[in-house]
Amino acid sequence: MGHRYFIASVLLALSLGGCAQKPSAQEAGFVLKDLQTFPQSAQAYTDNICPHTQPLPIQETYNNKYFEPWYYTQPPFSIEAILWPYASYTYEKSYGIDLQLIPPEWFAKMYYKGNYARYGMLNKKAISLSYLNLRSFPTQKPLYRDPSRAGEGFPFDYLQNSGVHANEPLFVSHLSEEGDWAYVFTSYATGWVPLRKISFVSDKVTESWQNARQVEILDEFYPVKDLQGRFVFYGRVGMRLPIVSIETEHYVALAITPGRNHSAIYTQVKIPFEVGHEGQLLLNSSNFEKTVDLMLRSNYGWGGLFQERDCSSMLRDLYAPFGLWLPRNSSEQAKIGKVISLEHLTLEQKRVTIIKEGIPFETLLYKQGHILLYLGVYKGEIAVLHNAWGVKTLQNGVEGRKIVGKTVITSLNMGEEVEGYDKEKGLLSQIKSINIITQ
Repeated sequence: MGHRYFIASVLLALSLGGCAQKPSAQEAGFVLKDLQTFPQSAQAYTDNICPHTQPLPIQETYNNKYFEPWYYTQPPFSIEAILWPYASYTYEKSYGIDLQLIPPEWFAKMYYKGNYARYGMLNKKAISLSYLNLRSFPTQKPLYRDPSRAGEGFPFDYLQNSGVHANEPLFVSHLSEEGDWAYVFTSYATGWVPLRKISFVSDKVTESWQNARQVEILDEFYPVKDLQGRFVFYGRVGMRLPIVSIETEHYVALAITPGRNHSAIYTQVKIPFEVGHEGQLLLNSSNFEKTVDLMLRSNYGWGGLFQERDCSSMLRDLYAPFGLWLPRNSSEQAKIGKVISLEHLTLEQKRVTIIKEGIPFETLLYKQGHILLYLGVYKGEIAVLHNAWGVKTLQNGVEGRKIVGKTVITSLNMGEEVEGYDKEKGLLSQIKSINIITQ
């Protein structure tokens, strides 16, 4: 089937009608009781940790996953597999920046701009030059579901697939029709990025980059600077750079930054010892206290918007310095390691199973669309770390949200004190499984 016929048929099939939704409310400006009951620092929970005296035997696996885009010689997915956004985001179901329905011709324009006839014809290795927004269409403009519904509208831009840290490995399948966007693959997601924000790299560069010792960044929005003190980019947990040398108080690492006329500049940068760590961290109290407390600085950022994190990207970055590679979305993260189903259990049976089977700081709890980290038991209550948008409410048949909008430590009864709290939509009720990612 030709690509033009594909998009025309999709637009026709999904523009035949829509249904109105009930109005709903999203409310900010309240404080969860759990944020006063549960200390918002990892130190209160790290007595629950079973300390590891040796690194987990997983670093090679992490390295292979991290550098995977540089192993590709052609796209890893078929053209049909990467066209899913055009079937999911369609006319009469999508709203634009003005909160009006997006006209059907815009979708046809996006498909044309995507230049999919050239898919798999460029096939070059590349690297991100700064933090990137990985987009499902080649545009920075947002696409929302019905903004009148709770949990939709801002900030849920459905064209935002993921954030990408500076100096991450990429594989480029092709460019947009105008040549201003590149379709890229990371080790965990795919999508469009502006061409000016990446640089193509040679096999020689990628091989030496991979073979070098790596420094893992252990700070948030740390201003990475070159040897002359000039700003290069912000360092984040989840980033790593190849080490050039180790000095008295800092690492000298290599970074790739934008130059003139879309060229790349290879720059040596300083990473102080308190900001970086060579290689894999041990799973112990001091390391978890530092990394978890850094995550607790994060606001909620759907798909990495505004250089923030959502629930799954928070956990993905949290475990990166420990050499634990996690997929990008919550449903895939829930399949890692030893999985224990909690479906068809009562609330008490779920609570008992989590406490009995879960290993604090090594166990994820999964509900559809959300994932949490088990921290153990605090004053008789299960404590979890998660980046949460809000608490679901139901009043007079109208669904709403009380906005949390950040990474928090709570119980599994988060928000039970809120008027309209729907126990059936509470965290414990909705948890489907737990998985121990170190087993």
